[in-house]
Amino acid sequence: ELTETASMDDPDKTLLLMYRLKDLGVALSIDDFGTGYSNLHYLQRFPVDKLKLDGSFVREITSDPGSLAIADAIVSVAHRLGMKVVGEMAETESQVAMLAKSGCDYVQGYYFCEPLPADECAELLALGRLPVADIRHMSHNMSRSRVL
Repeated sequence: ELTETASMDDPDKTLLLMYRLKDLGVALSIDDFGTGYSNLHYLQRFPVDKLKLDGSFVREITSDPGSLAIADAIVSVAHRLGMKVVGEMAETESQVAMLAKSGCDYVQGYYFCEPLPADECAELLALGRLPVADIRHMSHNMSRSRVL
């Protein structure tokens, strides 16, 4: 996982490194997308599997038409380039619903679960009780109980 800003410090070097990692079977994500340079030319060239839509757009997605428009556009571009999209920092059901409506593939945030210590996370994983959200299969009128 690279931040958008870090990946643009030396884009040619980053591109070479990304292809080496892909050759090793590593899945790549760009974090905080939309807050840095957002150079679409490099986005097209980078062998990225997922974009993580920055939480600043998610936070305002239900109240600011501009944030919703940007989220919609990022999701559309990412999908056309063969990437999945993760909406970050979702805290409310309405934010999750708007991300689903925008076509986001995954959502993460406090709405589902707060950060956990590694041992507690491992325990919940072993029990099959760690909240996971793959919103492609959720209805628009979802409830928290359906994703836990």
